[in-house]
Amino acid sequence: MFAVIKTGGKQYSVAAGDTITVMALAGVAGDAVTFDEVLLVSRDGAATIGAPTVAGAKVVGTIAEQARSPKSIAFKKRRRQNSKRKRGHRQDLTRVKITGIEG
Repeated sequence: MFAVIKTGGKQYSVAAGDTITVMALAGVAGDAVTFDEVLLVSRDGAATIGAPTVAGAKVVGTIAEQARSPKSIAFKKRRRQNSKRKRGHRQDLTRVKITGIEG
């Protein structure tokens, strides 16, 4: 059994026991989180596709940890202009362990 959920503007295919990394969610490690935007649920080879979401379906999980992505560097240099700029960025992420699919 698996489901396709939507969170943070992205879609994720999940099953019970999976750990996914999503954009930052509010909460601390151990908190329960529910994803209500379920786009597809598949059971025993039969898929239920939502229009746009599956009514009554939800995916439950717990927050495993709040983390940050590796640093990405944006370096810009204009040759012969004595101009350069270096910026770093780390995205806030949340790792979620999926505990079950309901509905």
